[in-house]
Amino acid sequence: MQSLLELADIQGNILSAYGRLGFPKARYLLVNVADAPSGRALVEALRLRVTTALRWASKRSGKAAGANPVTRPAVALNLAFTYRGLVAMGLPTRTLRDLPVDFMDGMLARASILGDDVLDNTPDQWDRVWQADQPSVHLLITLNAQIDEDGNPVPELDTETQLIVALIARLNGRRPGALSLLSGHRGASPLWQELSARMVGKQPVPLEHFGFVDAIGDPVFVGQYPDGAENDLAVGQGAVDGQGHWRPLATGEFLLGWTDEAQEVAGAPMPLDFSRNGSFFSYRKLHQHVEAFEAWVADTARQLGAAWGLADGMDARNTLLAKMAGRWPDGVPLTAAPDLQAWKTFNAAYAEGSPARLRALVEFRYQDDPQGLRCPVTSHLRRMNTRDSLDPRASSAPANHMGSALNNRRRILRRGLPYGSHDDANGEHGIVMLSHCSSLSRQFEFVQQQWLNFGLDFNAGNDACPLVGNHAAGARFVIAADPASGNAPFIAQGLPQFVSTRGGDYFFAPSMTALRMIGMGVIDPT
Repeated sequence: MQSLLELADIQGNILSAYGRLGFPKARYLLVNVADAPSGRALVEALRLRVTTALRWASKRSGKAAGANPVTRPAVALNLAFTYRGLVAMGLPTRTLRDLPVDFMDGMLARASILGDDVLDNTPDQWDRVWQADQPSVHLLITLNAQIDEDGNPVPELDTETQLIVALIARLNGRRPGALSLLSGHRGASPLWQELSARMVGKQPVPLEHFGFVDAIGDPVFVGQYPDGAENDLAVGQGAVDGQGHWRPLATGEFLLGWTDEAQEVAGAPMPLDFSRNGSFFSYRKLHQHVEAFEAWVADTARQLGAAWGLADGMDARNTLLAKMAGRWPDGVPLTAAPDLQAWKTFNAAYAEGSPARLRALVEFRYQDDPQGLRCPVTSHLRRMNTRDSLDPRASSAPANHMGSALNNRRRILRRGLPYGSHDDANGEHGIVMLSHCSSLSRQFEFVQQQWLNFGLDFNAGNDACPLVGNHAAGARFVIAADPASGNAPFIAQGLPQFVSTRGGDYFFAPSMTALRMIGMGVIDPT
């Protein structure tokens, strides 16, 4: 059933990722609030500049996307709060006490759940701004910008940044020390986190720093797109019923105040208008060890080539990368193209950017590959979205298949952008990942702990994700081989740590209604 979401009440970057909407540059600022009235004044001053989920006219066709289109901003501004931030803003105890425990704790306190207390992931390696002995992060201000023809951010990005800096200074002039723009980010400026899509010349490209095409598949939920378009887009990206049918996920898996996959509206802080249309998200700055990755891949690809008779070094490299990710570097899924020849055939059959290709990149399941002969069961893709592979009736007749409620209740919306340059000499490169959901523990933390850092659900013991998991000494990745190929299974040995956490926290992105409540200090939980 189609839901008409209250787009003007929902903040932007939740329904659709800014990176896909023509905003390839970003700047994230963190604020500490020592004086609640000054914090509320800052929110009130910025609230009318906040970008909502109201849709813009299409750049290609010029047609409006749904009802009530608005002008596309040069820079999209959005606000989010940590739990400590909501306390600092003076919210009533009755409202604060009903917030989820995971959100109250914050990311640092839950480091052991997330695997952020071992190896190179320990918090003492985080950017200074995120460390425990620094002033608490209360407010996140995100600025996502379009680019000029020269590939640089539009000038409005600097204008908006200076407006915020000046506003904080003006409020501090009234009450010294009331607000602090927190410093301590690694990168171009210690005062904010700079982000940018990878650029080829003057054009952004959807690549992350390991070289994979990114942002292909993301959950599709009810009401997300105009005119019921999510019914078509849900193919490969929604929920599967086990019979080959796809549907959008329930809205309440990502937005508070809406029915979720359990056909319930989850409990929320009072008043309900404060919670409705809000969303929780984890902010994680993930450093990518590009040099270590390239060195390990080069060495392991040589071993794989020798074992599987891949004489061409690039063929061996691409095969290894595909088996690790679950997709070939250009995004073609292994389920559709399990070997080099099939990959070439796929690319010959589907024109780049065509609707048929875009659908083929996401429309697949795993029940017909239970042993991972095509796509390894512990590859990154199968861990992040298990699709129908955890169907409890998967081994029965197809007529009895039921899909996987376990998977449907673990989905997260991936937002954010890369940071740094792939060729940065000081190694400052990675991605800031924003993972939106309605339950941080049930969705984000479960995937991070159980599916990325352990392999029990995939009958792989403690083997972690080969790309983003924690890799202790002796870490390995097992690549199954189809007996018909004549190849033996290949065990990739000695995976170093490829990705390490460099900071972050848990945030709540309130609705526009809740932002007004916070800014005016008029929350009445009764």
